[in-house]
Formats: sequence, C-alpha cells, structure tokens
Amino acid sequence: MLPQEQINLYIAEQPEWQRKVLVRLRQLIHSVDETVEENWRWNSPAFDHDGIMIGLHGFKTFVSVWFHKGALLKDTHKLFDKPEKDEDKGIRKYKLNEGEAIDEKAFVDLVKQAVKVNASGAKLTDARPTRKTLVVPQDLESVLHKDEAAWEHWEKFNYTHKKEYVEWVTDAKQEETRKRRIAQALEMIREGLGKEDKHRV
Repeated sequence: MLPQEQINLYIAEQPEWQRKVLVRLRQLIHSVDETVEENWRWNSPAFDHDGIMIGLHGFKTFVSVWFHKGALLKDTHKLFDKPEKDEDKGIRKYKLNEGEAIDEKAFVDLVKQAVKVNASGAKLTDARPTRKTLVVPQDLESVLHKDEAAWEHWEKFNYTHKKEYVEWVTDAKQEETRKRRIAQALEMIREGLGKEDKHRV
C-alpha cells in the first residue's frame, strides 16, 4: 500500500473531529511546499522534505503534530507544548484538543521554517546551548601544573570529568577541607581517575 493510501485509511478511521483536523493539517503542510513527500512512519502519517520533518498522530483526546527538528524553529506564536524528556532530542509538539481551532497562520509559519531548516542541512546539535566555559580554581590548577603526570591526565579529561573535580573543590566550606580535597584530587588525577569513577560500573 502506498503511503498516501495508508494515510487516507488512517485518517478515515479517526473520530470525526480528528478527521477534520488531520485533513486540514495535511492540506496546510502541502500548501507550504508542493515537494513535501508523504510517508508512513511509526504507524502514522509523516511528511518529509530533505529528510524527516513532521509527523501527525491521532490520540484518544487530542491530535499531536511532531516537528522533528522543532528545537531549531522559532515558535513566536507559542504553539509548542513545553518539551518533555524525549524532546531533548529536538522534537517539539503542537497539540490540538477537541474543539480547538488550528492557528493556521502560526502553523504554516512553523512548516515554512521546518522546510528551510531541512533544506539547509541544519542538525539538531545546532540547537544545543553553548556549554559554559569551565573556570578551574587557581589553587587546583597550580597544583596540577606542578605535577607532569597529573597535568597530562587533566588535559585529556573530558568536560564532565573536569567539572566534577572543580565542583568538589569549590563546594568545600572550610579552607582545610578545600586543601585536603585538592590533595586527594591530585592523587586521583595522577592515576587518570575521574572523580566519580569508583561509582561508575
């Protein structure tokens, strides 16, 4: 069965209010760009343009539109729901409940953006915020610098490993505690161990 036929059948099987919403959403997507391709993915309608782009899903009480690179889009009209755990990947969802009208102008704007994003080859990594520069305390850095083996390992550590040590040292409330932690850190780093390695399996 062709994707278009599967989508037709899928829409026909939904409650009347969902059928109307799904049909209109489908029309609006195609109105943006005639080259948008229909596909059948994850047992639901999918619309692709230079790669995966939008998915439509009919649930019991609502219709959900998944923008697979939604994190890269400017949702100026606030259509997207608050991101959930799975949306760390970049998915953003526009949810329509029964009786709720489609904000057609805002929806079309999002589809236009989605087409441009895919056409540009942009990746979801482009949406991730820039990681803060890690500020290493001077006393810790000074001790590491004086030990060749420790400094060599420190330079090879990833951001997370370094951050764990920095936070451990800076969280010390007393000066003596801080000095003791720096000394312990030096020993562990010299061995090439991350602060939490002993807890990792």
